[in-house]
Amino acid sequence: MTKLSIVVPEEMLVPVPALPPATSTPSPPQPGSFPPPRCSSSANYKNILTHLELHGNGGRSSSWMETIKASSPTHVRSVPFLPNAHSESDESDWNKRLPSALSRFDEITTAAKGKKIAMFLDYDGTLSPIVDDPDSAFMSDSMREAVKSIAKYFPTAIVTGRCRDKVFSFVQLAELYYAGSHGMDIKGPTKWPKHTNAQAKAVLCQPASAFLPVINEAYNVLVEKTKVFPGAKVENNRFCLSVHFRCVDEKIWNGLAEEVRSVLAAFPDLKLTQGRKVLEIRPSIEWDKGKALEFLLKELGKLISRH
Repeated sequence: MTKLSIVVPEEMLVPVPALPPATSTPSPPQPGSFPPPRCSSSANYKNILTHLELHGNGGRSSSWMETIKASSPTHVRSVPFLPNAHSESDESDWNKRLPSALSRFDEITTAAKGKKIAMFLDYDGTLSPIVDDPDSAFMSDSMREAVKSIAKYFPTAIVTGRCRDKVFSFVQLAELYYAGSHGMDIKGPTKWPKHTNAQAKAVLCQPASAFLPVINEAYNVLVEKTKVFPGAKVENNRFCLSVHFRCVDEKIWNGLAEEVRSVLAAFPDLKLTQGRKVLEIRPSIEWDKGKALEFLLKELGKLISRH
C-alpha cells in the first residue's frame, strides 16, 4: 500500500509530533500570536528539500515555498454574530494547538521523508490576498508558477468555498484537482502532470446536485433583500451561497444577519454558517470539507499509485 503524507492549509493543519530537526530548531510560537511566526531562512528550506531529494531542477524547487510564505496575508478577524460561529478566543486556542505549517516545516518534511505527498491548498488568503471585492481576488503570476511547480511533483488540489469554475478561472491550471462549494463540487485534472505515468479516469463529484433549484431561488431572494445594506454582496458559488459583508458598515452587520436568517426561514433545506466577514448558505446534507478531503485522498491515492 502506498504511504501518503499530506500538507494541508493552516486552517486544517493536524499537529505533527515533535521530531528532532534535521537542520535547525524553529522558534516556538508565542502565546496568542497571529499569524504564527514563519521560518525566515530560505537556506533552511533548501536543506530540507534536499533531504526529500527534490532538488533536481537546479534549486528552483524551493521557490514555491518562498512564494507562499511571502504571499500569505495576515488573516483579518471577523466579529461572530451567529450562535455557531467561532469567537476570537476560540481562534487563539486553535492557533496554539495547530501552529502554522511554515513554522514547523522541518518537522513536517522529516516526517514525510520516504512517503508520497499530496498537496491541499485553500484559495482566498492562501493563493490570493484577501480583498474587498471577491471578484478581484486574482493570484499573482509568481504564485501561479509556484503552484504549477508543486503539481509537477505532487498531486495537488484546491479546496475552497468558492464556485469551482470561478477559482479555475483565477488559477488556470488544468493539472490540478478543484473542490469548490466547500467540497460539494469536485473535478479532477484535464491535463496530467509529470508525476503520473498513466491517465486516471475523469473525476466529477457533485453530491448536492438535487439542491441546485432551491439554491438558485434563495440566491435571487437574497440579492433583492440585501440591496438595502450598502456594501453587501451575494455570491452564487453554484452549490452554496456567500453573503459578503467586508464592505458593510459594522453598525448594520446584525441587521444584515437577521435579514439573511429571515430569508432562509423559507428554505428549510439550507443552513447558515459564518466565515471571515462572510455568511455562508449551504445545503443541509451530510457532506462537508472533511468528507470532501476523504474523497480527494482516495482519488489522489489512486493517482499516486500510478507514479
